[in-house]
Amino acid sequence: MGLMEKVTVELEDRSYDIVIGSRTLSAIGDRMAQFGFSPTVAVISNPTVLGLYGEDVVRSLSDAGFNCFSSLVPDGEEYKDYYWAYHILTELLRNRLDRNSCVVALGGGVIGDITGFCASLYMRGIHFIQVPTTLLAQVDSSVGGKTGVNHPAGKNMIGTFYQPRLVWTDVGTLATLPRSELLSGIAEIIKYGVIWDADLFDVLEKEREAILGLDRSVISYVIKRSCQIKAEVVSKDERESGLRAVLNYGHTIGHAVETETGYSKYLHGEAVAMGMCLAARLSSELGIMEGSHADRIKSVIGAYGLPVELPKDVNGDKLVSLISMDKKTVAGEMRFILPKAIGSVVIHKGVDVKILKRIMET
Repeated sequence: MGLMEKVTVELEDRSYDIVIGSRTLSAIGDRMAQFGFSPTVAVISNPTVLGLYGEDVVRSLSDAGFNCFSSLVPDGEEYKDYYWAYHILTELLRNRLDRNSCVVALGGGVIGDITGFCASLYMRGIHFIQVPTTLLAQVDSSVGGKTGVNHPAGKNMIGTFYQPRLVWTDVGTLATLPRSELLSGIAEIIKYGVIWDADLFDVLEKEREAILGLDRSVISYVIKRSCQIKAEVVSKDERESGLRAVLNYGHTIGHAVETETGYSKYLHGEAVAMGMCLAARLSSELGIMEGSHADRIKSVIGAYGLPVELPKDVNGDKLVSLISMDKKTVAGEMRFILPKAIGSVVIHKGVDVKILKRIMET
């Protein structure tokens, strides 16, 4: 087991650590034993991830004195819904978890979101721990306490704010990640560069081969830096009353694309990549950001093989309708996170629908 680094999300008595290391799954049981949880632990995962890492995690938990059982959700965003949440809750009831029990989310963003959602509901809230195995989950969805399930009318419209007790990140799991999933996570890292840290954006621009090759030092740096940014934002604005909205750069349009295509055609990061490019173009059109910066954002996103344009078969009117239902819309007024320059964004209210549609259709 190599060196482990720590980032803390500061939320007073609900603060928690993000522990980042390599080959650390075998140590999670000892760390969990320090919390004094009840003996029965549920491991929520999907068949692929459980097959790859379930044995190591369950053995570690068993060696630490826990009794484990697994509950599986099929692999895919389309399964992050009420039906599978009900399935998980039923398993928790059948195995008689109590208020001091803990559930472990072993997997990517789908598993983390639905597990946290169920943990927040079961007995009005029990402990849960995130063990993210995808890059996207490691840099984004496992941190910050947003949980939820999708609905045909909108992505993540049903959910809770509920923080984990611990995020346990093993970068070694990225070695088994399909390339498309790796790129999906890189989209979120690009987001952090655009909204907060121009130096991180420079690293993404210059170290493309090292990042795609999973060079341990470079990939660990971009994961840690992404977590530091999100931890800082969440610590200042846990429930998205203001600052935290900047984390939604690219997501307003991206979520609409995911909803319109049934949560099955594009990975989350692919949809966000489209959204970031369009938001950059919108910012340029509105005179908020220079066109050269928008071009640079698009160039970096494209260099990683991520989509930079909306698919031709997606209807602009439908996307606008979905955006109007987004959580970031207030009193019918659409709000977008628009970059001012690399490393800085603004919350822009009252975007002209005609301009938005024209950008979408060109």
